[in-house]
Amino acid sequence: MSPIPTFRRIIRNESTEQFSGLPYIYSLLNCLICLWYGLPLVKPGIILVATVNSVGALFQLTYVTLFIVYAEKAKKVKMLGLLLAVLGVFAIIVSLSMKAFSPNRRQLFVGYLSMASLVSMFASPLFIINLVIRTMSVEFMPFYLSLSTFLMSVSFFAYGILKCDPFIHVPNGIGALLGAVQLLLYSYYRRTSIRDQREPLIVS
Repeated sequence: MSPIPTFRRIIRNESTEQFSGLPYIYSLLNCLICLWYGLPLVKPGIILVATVNSVGALFQLTYVTLFIVYAEKAKKVKMLGLLLAVLGVFAIIVSLSMKAFSPNRRQLFVGYLSMASLVSMFASPLFIINLVIRTMSVEFMPFYLSLSTFLMSVSFFAYGILKCDPFIHVPNGIGALLGAVQLLLYSYYRRTSIRDQREPLIVS
């Protein structure tokens, strides 16, 4: 839900401006892989994972579709190609895991894929963290995105612990730590920014 303000702006201006559609493409692939992992054909007993990621995949597909509609022609073609590539990769993963692996090995194969996908997704904000530290500004770190990432990671970390599933609790534990770092940085640099704004330019 956190990208909604961005897409309100895109729809209002009828242009994607300088926004990148790659995060939504990548998130769509991540949701699809985790959705597949949560289905009984791969891992019985964790249908909540499949349910949450099916909703996430639907949202990401909506965002990608809107991006394609309002993008310039070059971006439109690129995004459409990437969308087809994601769907093709997911189809290959499903087909390969069903035909080439036994149930136990299928669970490991898809589990490792989902864990790698989640870890790389959670690691992507490291660039933003570095930017915040360098600029000492939280302008490019959306608070609600950081908060929602932290809360989601903590929830699934606890769920993974209860289910004794390292493919769930390990990547989400990493996500919770990175989310906490983002929130701490936001709190620190937000206070610093407010304090600097209140300081007089000339000391009499």
